[in-house]
Amino acid sequence: MPELPEVEVIARGLHSTLSGRMVDMIVHADLTRLSDPADTLLPALPGKTIQRVYRRAKILLMEMADGHTLAFHLKMTGRVVHGAMRSPEKHDRLMMSLDDGSLLSFSDMRRFGYVRLFGPGQLKEWDFLKKAGPEPLETSPEILAKRVADRKGRIKALLLDQQIVSGVGNIYADESLFRAGIHPATRACDVDYDLLVELFSQLQKVLQQAIAENGSSIRNYVNADGDAGAFQNSFFVYGRKGELCRRCDSCLNVAKVAGRTSTFCPKCQPI
Repeated sequence: MPELPEVEVIARGLHSTLSGRMVDMIVHADLTRLSDPADTLLPALPGKTIQRVYRRAKILLMEMADGHTLAFHLKMTGRVVHGAMRSPEKHDRLMMSLDDGSLLSFSDMRRFGYVRLFGPGQLKEWDFLKKAGPEPLETSPEILAKRVADRKGRIKALLLDQQIVSGVGNIYADESLFRAGIHPATRACDVDYDLLVELFSQLQKVLQQAIAENGSSIRNYVNADGDAGAFQNSFFVYGRKGELCRRCDSCLNVAKVAGRTSTFCPKCQPI
């Protein structure tokens, strides 16, 4: 699933190329899994001018000049790509031509993603975003540490809780826990406060590095231009079960935490 860095990279790429562009027409729609009914969503888009594209949590948001906002949740395999006009392909769900003749496409192989249109003032009332926790790149590590310091839950589970901190998924939770030297199954209340601050400081560094490296391409992710990311080449632990730790040469282990596979180094991250 695209996490904060991947959605941020897409948002920045689209904002730089789409600001001021107008939606010309819908050229293809397979609306099986889109949140809004076709008779509501499709007629509303043509003629709208894109004002800005940004991210909140793992949601890609396209704000129109008239106050409407188009929200994309990419879920597991969603892609939003801007490029030259082309024919629809198997996994394309929504394709819009723009006033310069280019194409904006939303594709989703597994069909878990969705698109939703909000009218002026409606976005702030969306429960999904109202419940979303603070942005990790806009909140101090000290404040984030205080949100988990007294909790009995496993630290990995708390990092994945979108109401505690937004946008973090399995990749960046594992990578930040390794860098901070914390076992993913450790209870948050058993971690020294200063080490929790270090954890969220490392999380910020990991997220910033991932954004700088265009995100992580494990299976399906590409940026707004259709290019793969490179941060997967910098992983210390994620997806490296059975391989050697890059710091101590111990064999990396896995454990289930909060129903998710967590990869860790038993020596660098003792419990």
